[in-house]
Amino acid sequence: MRITVYAGSALGNRPVYREAAAVFAKEMVAAGHEIVYGGGAAGLMGVVADSALAAGGRVTGVMPTHLVDAEVAHRGLTELHVVDTMHQRKQLMADLADAFIALPGGVGTAEEILEVWAWLVLGTHKKPVTLLNVEGYWDRLLRMTCRMSLSGFLREEELGTLAPVADAAEFLRLVRGWEPPPPRWG
Repeated sequence: MRITVYAGSALGNRPVYREAAAVFAKEMVAAGHEIVYGGGAAGLMGVVADSALAAGGRVTGVMPTHLVDAEVAHRGLTELHVVDTMHQRKQLMADLADAFIALPGGVGTAEEILEVWAWLVLGTHKKPVTLLNVEGYWDRLLRMTCRMSLSGFLREEELGTLAPVADAAEFLRLVRGWEPPPPRWG
């Protein structure tokens, strides 16, 4: 399975974020899975790539030319796809994925996971969309999804499709039992 991982280009201000990123990547490799991510060497993105590679895993990065030119690309990846735009990056990362997970990160991480979640709700794909909820990092976003549902903007059967997980084992259990929501229109 190829897992697209969205993660911060910064490390964050708590060591638990780095530790969780490293453990998740190592456990995915140990379970025989590949990592697809944004291709960066810095922040949690770099921790994920370095940890997976150190564990003997396959890591594919996807990065637009302007970021490669700025020398933020990881140079030790199994494979690096260089694309023209951020839109192409996101599409290719989605196309390569069998499942998605967002680790702690900033606006880019949030935007990427919300986009693939919207695509799931709209029926563009049927892949699991998850959040590694390190010490409640994503709790406020999850409360917002409840508000969406309570306010009539998200069907009840779509509510749990942005699924929080505590660790790699829970992620793998969720993926094995994954059922996409029924089509919104049909």
